[in-house]
Amino acid sequence: MVYEGARSITGPLLAGLGASALVVGLVTGAGEAAALLFRLVSGPLADRTARYWALTIVGYGLTAVCVPLLALAPALGGAGLAVAAVLIVAERIGKAIRSPAKSALLAEAAGAVGRGRGFAVHKALDQVGAFAGPLLVAALVAASAGVIWPALAVLAIPGAAAMVLLVWISRRFPAPAARSSAGAVDTGRLPRRFHWFAASAAAATGGLVTFGLISYHASRTGQLPIALVPVLYAGAMAAGALAALASGHLYDRWGARVLYALPALAAATPALALSDGTAAIVTGTLLWGAAIGVQDSTVKALVADLVAAPRRATAYGVFAAVQGVAALAGGVLAGALYEQSPALLAVVLAGAQVTSAVLLTVTLRMR
Repeated sequence: MVYEGARSITGPLLAGLGASALVVGLVTGAGEAAALLFRLVSGPLADRTARYWALTIVGYGLTAVCVPLLALAPALGGAGLAVAAVLIVAERIGKAIRSPAKSALLAEAAGAVGRGRGFAVHKALDQVGAFAGPLLVAALVAASAGVIWPALAVLAIPGAAAMVLLVWISRRFPAPAARSSAGAVDTGRLPRRFHWFAASAAAATGGLVTFGLISYHASRTGQLPIALVPVLYAGAMAAGALAALASGHLYDRWGARVLYALPALAAATPALALSDGTAAIVTGTLLWGAAIGVQDSTVKALVADLVAAPRRATAYGVFAAVQGVAALAGGVLAGALYEQSPALLAVVLAGAQVTSAVLLTVTLRMR
């Protein structure tokens, strides 16, 4: 609810502070890269120290602090854009700190029900907040006559509630590493098929346009008022929840070939979301949300199935780092190509998704 509420308005917020499309692409791409690359450190750290819950709590705490502080950016004059950019990236670093440890905890809990289903249910519940947060932001922006900062400040309330709930849960669910000492952790190499799948996911991530650029396009072309941008994001999060549940269920029944849906959804997104029609923008954004839903749920289930339990946090960190490089490159490339030709951008990103599908085929044939 907190960080998705903020992300739903990031594009218009940066634009209001004077950012160009290139800067929006750079900041949002750098944020996603930080959220992924830093996991290369936090993942092995979680496996080595067995501090899964501590890293999870610290990561969520950083998000709960950085998002409300974004409300101060419009009052800082010329420094507002730089401060907002730093806070956006710092919030994503919080996600990087918590994600490998959190995913290892989820993989442990989901083992009893099927990892596809387990990660799908988690993602669907996650999307409840991702749906409610943007709607709250939209309502507050509309009530403030288009002013964004009050909505960001109010997100401090669910942030505090989340931290209380998280600490309560951590005292009732043991970390999986409690089963063995840190010295017993396997330090061997990750499986080769894992690296092929990481390359496939990286191509998909680099070829998936960010919502920051989508919202920038929607507001700049006048197709959507700023107050409706978070509503559009909420719709995308609802689509992501449904896609996660569907793909997770099919993963447990049919296997990893259901992941071909990810490059297909991502390839169709920019051609629609960066067009000049309101209906096309809405449709493209819903496809973007569905792609994110599959990427953040069923993809993680396959990672858990490819890597043994003592190395999963490390694997999630490496996996995310590869995606992070792709996210940064994709964000910058998308921002630059958008200024030249949205049509060319759509073609280039579709090519990246074809590459992703080919690499996924190589991965599945190795299994």
